[in-house]
Amino acid sequence: MQKLKLGRSDIMVTDWCLGTMTYGNQTDRADAYQQIDMALDAGINFLDTAEMYPVNPISAETVGLSETIIGEWIAKTGRRSEVVIATKVSGNNPGWVRDGRGYDGDVIRQTVDASLRRLQTDVIDLYQMHWPERGSYMFRQNWTFDPSGQDRQQTMDHMRDVLEALDDCVKAGKIRAIGMSNESAWGMTKWIDQAEALGLPRMASVQNEYSLMCRLYDTDMAEMAVNEDVTLLSFSPLACGLLTGKYQDDVPAGSRLSINGSLGGRMTPRTLPVTQVYLDLARDHGIDPVHMAMAWQATRPFLISAIFGATNVDQLAHLLAGRDVVLTDDLIAEIDAAHKANPMPY
Repeated sequence: MQKLKLGRSDIMVTDWCLGTMTYGNQTDRADAYQQIDMALDAGINFLDTAEMYPVNPISAETVGLSETIIGEWIAKTGRRSEVVIATKVSGNNPGWVRDGRGYDGDVIRQTVDASLRRLQTDVIDLYQMHWPERGSYMFRQNWTFDPSGQDRQQTMDHMRDVLEALDDCVKAGKIRAIGMSNESAWGMTKWIDQAEALGLPRMASVQNEYSLMCRLYDTDMAEMAVNEDVTLLSFSPLACGLLTGKYQDDVPAGSRLSINGSLGGRMTPRTLPVTQVYLDLARDHGIDPVHMAMAWQATRPFLISAIFGATNVDQLAHLLAGRDVVLTDDLIAEIDAAHKANPMPY
């Protein structure tokens, strides 16, 4: 496990991060507590959650439950000092939280306090906006993305309002660093430009989807990250379980695909055939496909802390067994060739 700096902050995180979005529905409390202990004992120091978690399915009744479970673990174990905690405020939504209202400066001040209470901690290490209020091309919206209805001045005013609220929270000692999620290169540079011009907190990270199967980050976002010192927190590095191979022949009961039917739009006619290309590569090189997918993240030319999730401790044990795997140059070259031949499966 390697340590890396979160943007230009003084926070050091491991290059793997334990995601907790199933805590409270697919993953019960006892399993969640054990997972956190296992991750820390394996050298991981980073947890990611959100006010809207758990998901699969998302419901108003379970909003905040994943944070609550982490808070209970903190109270139970006293290991708060060993872990960096990241959480998020939800943007506009169908009604899961705040009757669908997204976030502005006033909401931020309230939601930070609410997350602190649920997490049973005095400070949130990384506070993130779950998606931009103006909209996002993430989650398969890239195929029909239309930014023509955006109002630039409205966006700039919103960013300033949010940054000023986050600045209040930083000065009050409630949060240490800030980040975005599901954001674009233009959006990230504008958040950073505003912060630098006004002396407000600067984005340290961006949490976007990134895996062997989803590589939208590789161009404009990668250039932004390198030049602006923004750390990628990559979610779904196993492509929502596709890269484990478990969906090639069947749909396991209780799996995400069995619950939502499309893996959030990731299931297309090309998905399973392209998945098989990577499974075959792993087999040919004598490496577990899960370990290959996770180790590949460390080969990229920008800083990544890869957020992985496990429904249960057995899945987590399998993942952790590959924490020291390093890919050969030959395998990396074959992965590059596979991507060029099979781009954008979903």
